[in-house]
Amino acid sequence: MAQKTRIQNLTELLKDLEATTPDVEASAVVSIDGLIIASALPQDVEEDRVAAMSAAMLSLGERTSHELKRGSLEQVFVKGVSGYILMMGAGQEAVLTVLARKDAKLGLVFLDMKRTAEEISKII
Repeated sequence: MAQKTRIQNLTELLKDLEATTPDVEASAVVSIDGLIIASALPQDVEEDRVAAMSAAMLSLGERTSHELKRGSLEQVFVKGVSGYILMMGAGQEAVLTVLARKDAKLGLVFLDMKRTAEEISKII
């Protein structure tokens, strides 16, 4: 029962992020080994694919940041013609992944992501 409550709490955090940050179109909490923990993704987005790619990107980002002596990784940022995919660690075991609009105000998105990631790390 506690497991369900934890997932509900995480899903609520994701929905709050989307409600308070209009540039955020979708979001998910993913385990570092690539499994979905909670999500607020559109139905046309495959959760498993988002989870696997998020974990792989974060892992590669951490390794790249370390190897190129840029310090510990803060975020992974991918820009496509239709918008952004943003990833940020949420504690030691999870990743917060956000899909943002192409005209997003990234400073606000990152600020809200950081706050949400801190809340996620308290739950996980």
